[in-house]
Amino acid sequence: MSYYRYHVFFCTNKRESGEQCCERCNATEIRNYAKARIKQLDLSGRGKVRINTAGCLDRCELGPVIVVYPEEVWYTYLDREDVDEIIEEHLVHGRVVERLKI
Repeated sequence: MSYYRYHVFFCTNKRESGEQCCERCNATEIRNYAKARIKQLDLSGRGKVRINTAGCLDRCELGPVIVVYPEEVWYTYLDREDVDEIIEEHLVHGRVVERLKI
């Protein structure tokens, strides 16, 4: 058994060159929101969910991205509502959110 049920990586990379990057889409702010929401729902810790910051995940052209392990499901999102849907559907109920999947 894995230490965490789900391990979620939020790309927060910022490209100084001006190219598209996740941080231009408020990735750090959204990641902080997700981490707080997981704690609020008592979903954080061993056997539950871990929210982590990741460096570049090399998919910046697809918008801000996260990847959920162990299933290796990649998502994009626009706002907190999208992240709430990922939390509720995927991290609580185990259902992939097809509309946000990349």
